[in-house]
Amino acid sequence: MKRILPIVSFILLIAIHSQGQSTRPAPATDGTTKIVKLYPNPATSYINFDLQGQYQRGLTLHIYNGLLGRKMFDSPNVPEKFTINLNDFGRGVYIYHLIDATGRVIETGKFQVSR
Repeated sequence: MKRILPIVSFILLIAIHSQGQSTRPAPATDGTTKIVKLYPNPATSYINFDLQGQYQRGLTLHIYNGLLGRKMFDSPNVPEKFTINLNDFGRGVYIYHLIDATGRVIETGKFQVSR
């Protein structure tokens, strides 16, 4: 009986918390186009980044391993078009963040490396 009370309390706490999260407003989908076009995806030895539309100077690109969360690539002041060599990247999914000069993430996405 003593073990049941903490378990039931935990379940109730989770249920209350999950209902509170469901009232959060959905992210805005204003139909804006993505800034980053990347290809080929899935990639094998290289990936091309093509920054379109709202390109501005002073953007930074971070690439993280999707499974481990380890930073794999970091490039300040990225040009409008550039290629990244993937020799040091293992097979898997990677997440990129495009960050403006104020440190705000303006776009995020993912790509796959297959060998």
